[in-house]
Amino acid sequence: MLKKDCFFVGKVVKKYSFKGELLVKLDTDDPEQFLKMESVFVEQHKTLIPFFIERSQLHKSSLLRVQFDDVYDEASADALIGKELFLPLSSLPPLEGDKFYYHEVIGFKIHDEDFGEVGVITHVNDHTSQHHFEVDSNGTQVLIPINDEIITKVDRENNTIFIDAPIGLIDLYL
Repeated sequence: MLKKDCFFVGKVVKKYSFKGELLVKLDTDDPEQFLKMESVFVEQHKTLIPFFIERSQLHKSSLLRVQFDDVYDEASADALIGKELFLPLSSLPPLEGDKFYYHEVIGFKIHDEDFGEVGVITHVNDHTSQHHFEVDSNGTQVLIPINDEIITKVDRENNTIFIDAPIGLIDLYL
């Protein structure tokens, strides 16, 4: 399995017990959707390795307490601390309406209510506190915040996201 065919689930943050149980910080608003996972891919040395889950349960808010098969001692658990977990993109439930996964909108056009067609989404930056689309507008990069108040419609049929950007935002770049 290649990393580009997967999505980030979360990161192992610490041990829970001396029997190899681990706590995973999930990257989701809906942690319950990950309770029925049978396996995950763990990134080790830039390679995704499958790990099968013996049992899991929610721990506090967005932490998942996990017992992996064959990880039954502290040394095995220590080796997984800080590792990132992934699942195949095919295991994502389809979204409808104006909800979308970041990976699925790469290549979508951005159309602003006032400006018209802005350009094409080349990347989604989610490494900042305000996530944003990176849009190529005839060779110029335009950054559009991903915000429910700005995005008015997601048209999957025509690969277009309609926005109502704040006055002057697009002009700032162009």
